[in-house]
Amino acid sequence: MQLHISPSLRHVTVLPGKGVREFMKVKIGSRRLSYRMVFYSVLLAAFLLRFVFVLAAVDNIDGQTGCSTIGCLGKRLGPRILGRRVLESTVPEVIYQVLEEPVDQGGVQLGPEIPQTLEDFIAEMKDERPDAKTFAVKLKAMVTLLEQRTRTAKIQEYLYRHVASSSIPKQLHCLALKLANEHSINANARLQLPSAELVPALVDNSFFHFVLASDNILAASVVASSLAHNSLHPEKVVLHIITDRKTYYPMQAWFSLHPLTPAIIEVKALHHFDWFTKGKVPVLEAMEKDQKVRSQFRGGSSAIVANNTEKPYVIAAKLQALSPKYNSVMNHIRIHLPELFPSLNKVVFLDDDIVVQTDLSPLWDIDMNGKVNGAVETCRGEDKFVMSKRFKSYLNFSHPLIANSFDPNECAWAYGMNIFDLEAWRKTNISRTYHFWLEENLKSDLSLWQLGTLPPGLIAFHGHVHIINPFWHMLGLGYQDNTTIEDAESAGVIHFNGRAKPWLDIAFPQLRPLWTKYVDFSDRFIKSCHIRAS
Repeated sequence: MQLHISPSLRHVTVLPGKGVREFMKVKIGSRRLSYRMVFYSVLLAAFLLRFVFVLAAVDNIDGQTGCSTIGCLGKRLGPRILGRRVLESTVPEVIYQVLEEPVDQGGVQLGPEIPQTLEDFIAEMKDERPDAKTFAVKLKAMVTLLEQRTRTAKIQEYLYRHVASSSIPKQLHCLALKLANEHSINANARLQLPSAELVPALVDNSFFHFVLASDNILAASVVASSLAHNSLHPEKVVLHIITDRKTYYPMQAWFSLHPLTPAIIEVKALHHFDWFTKGKVPVLEAMEKDQKVRSQFRGGSSAIVANNTEKPYVIAAKLQALSPKYNSVMNHIRIHLPELFPSLNKVVFLDDDIVVQTDLSPLWDIDMNGKVNGAVETCRGEDKFVMSKRFKSYLNFSHPLIANSFDPNECAWAYGMNIFDLEAWRKTNISRTYHFWLEENLKSDLSLWQLGTLPPGLIAFHGHVHIINPFWHMLGLGYQDNTTIEDAESAGVIHFNGRAKPWLDIAFPQLRPLWTKYVDFSDRFIKSCHIRAS
């Protein structure tokens, strides 16, 4: 008998075969396992590995086998359980019938009388010497109990990750509060950004314009610092930082006190844009409706976790739906770039969980062939876990509206580091298409795609994407740690997309230094808020 645990710990397989042997294949799921889940999985595997010996310990399983010795019984039971049926095998069919019955039809009652350990099970079988059916029912009850514990461990892991990734660390709260106070008492924290003589550069298309939308001051500082420090021509770099009303003053204070000269930094809140203050903004209306719909059919985290019928991955998706970022205007703002920057022809949009590791000015030399969005595709690459995303990975092709409009096998592409040709964009209906599909998703009770802004982006930019070299955007550092430091260091931009953000305690420790190298831990604000490298 063999036990196989895949290198990624996604599958533990025991007793390959059909029928009952399929019941003995434990599929743990596509996510990385917690230590508790690994423990339960290996415990189940070990239990099944010794299944033959447990059976062999029963001298006469139902009185009809005609086998009165342990050796004889083992020889008869072993081949069949291992998937090699032999003609002389007389294992009672009742064992397989009980094990193959659905749990709700098998009469399995979970309770304290179920053996809690393998040793208890063996001792009970020796003492009671049950018939075949009783033996099978007891075995199934024990395995079912173990499965329930594994399911509970999975759900608890998802809940803990949801809480850890959705909560704002107190250090980041502290930083924002201290900077807001500094803005109120220190004139140097209220400097105009940029200075008056540099304002013309904000609309000068001979500069390299980058846009960052964030309400996370520490994250924005890393993006800005890594961008400026790795630029060969920092005097030509203009970074437009868009934030919300509550974060504007702390964000301005940080960049007033930490200038990245000669790079030019602009900090603006959404309410400073004339276009955002005129009439109705479709994406804001859609977000408001989205929040109402979600509140009607999504319960709180306690209600979600308490559901005993849904599969763990469904519960994980519902917990993810509660994440504040899915209803944040910062996450949707990129669809309005042509209106927000009417004088600019081209910008590079950066997420706040990226780190720039090379000079990005060559992006302006890429011929977009009339396309609007320059992006890295995500269906080809050595890392099949990260680079295996197609439209079917995000869109719900069981819905006729999606199935009739798109190809499920079409390659997806990535948000996070995108070249946007705003001049070409203004000649299209991309923004209107985006808002149309947001409305359709609301009408369908949010069933057309997975949560986030990428799925409607895949739809809106369909036919308008120019694929760029994957060197410019390495993905997945926030949801897997298979990426080596060497590979990550060789990428132009690395993206901590996923829940394990580098500013959180759940960040992968071997990847986090790629981000923390751009944080000055000797800075008085960083030190006073106890923000540390590890």
